[in-house]
Amino acid sequence: MRQSILMGMGLAAAVVLAGCQKAGEAEVDRALEAVNAIDGADLSDVMLTAADPNEAVAYFSRTLSENPDRIDIQRGLATSLVRAKRYDESVTAWKRVVKHPDSRLDDQVDLADALIRTGDWEQADKTLDAIPPTHETFKRYRLEAVVADSAKEWKKADSFYETAIGLTTRPAGVLNNWGYSKLTRGDFSDAERLFGQAIREDTGLFTAKNNLVLARAAQRNYSLPVVPMEQTERAQLLHTLALSAIKQGDVEIGKALLREAIDTHPQHFETAVRSLRALEAS
Repeated sequence: MRQSILMGMGLAAAVVLAGCQKAGEAEVDRALEAVNAIDGADLSDVMLTAADPNEAVAYFSRTLSENPDRIDIQRGLATSLVRAKRYDESVTAWKRVVKHPDSRLDDQVDLADALIRTGDWEQADKTLDAIPPTHETFKRYRLEAVVADSAKEWKKADSFYETAIGLTTRPAGVLNNWGYSKLTRGDFSDAERLFGQAIREDTGLFTAKNNLVLARAAQRNYSLPVVPMEQTERAQLLHTLALSAIKQGDVEIGKALLREAIDTHPQHFETAVRSLRALEAS
C-alpha cells in the first residue's frame, strides 16, 4: 500500500516536473522571440539611418523574403531604395506598402515623394489629391507645394509653402525652396527675403546663401550679404556673384569679383582662375 502511494506520488511529481519543464521552455521561447524582435527593430533602425543605403536595401530585401507580410520591413525597403537613389524601384516598393491592409496615409505621402523623384508629376499630384484634407502633415504640404510649383500654380504653391512652414520647427529647407520658386518667377526681392529667413533658421545652409547671392545679383546688387560665412564659403559666393555679373553683361565687375574670390580662397581656386583666364583671353 505504502509502495503504491509512493509510486503515485513519484508519477505525480514527474508529471508536474514535465509540465514545469514544458512551461519553462515555452517561456524561454517567448522571451527569445521578444529579444529577437527587439534586436530586429534596432537593426532596422540602424539600417535606415547609419548604414550604407545599398546595404540597407540588401538587408530589407533579404528580411522581406523571409517575412513577406511585414509592413515595417516593406517600408524599410522602400525607404532604403529612396536613400540609395533607386527611385523607380522605390515607387514599386511604396505601391506595395500602400496596398497593405495596415497601410497608413503617410505611406501615400511617401509614394508621392518617390513619384516626384522619378519626375512623374501627374501621378504624384493624383496620389496627393487622394489623401483626405484632414491629413495635415509637414511632408504632405511640402510636396503639395513642390507639385504646384511644377505646374506653375503660384498661388497654390505659396499657400502650401506657408502651411508647411507652420507645421515644422525646422523650416529652413522649405523657406529655401520657396525662395527658389520666387527666384524662378522673377520675384527677386521676395526671394531675397525668403533666403534670408532660411539662413537665420539654419546658418549652415550654404544652398540658401548661394541662392541669396543669386537673388541680389539679379537686381544688380553685387555686394555680399551680411550673413555668417567661412572663408571658403566667402570665396565661393564671390565666384557666384562674378558669374552672375558676367551673365548680365557687367564683365569688368565680374572680373574684379573673380580676382577677389581667388585672393579670398584659402587654397588654389582653380574654377575661378579658369573663369578669369577665359575672360582675359577673350
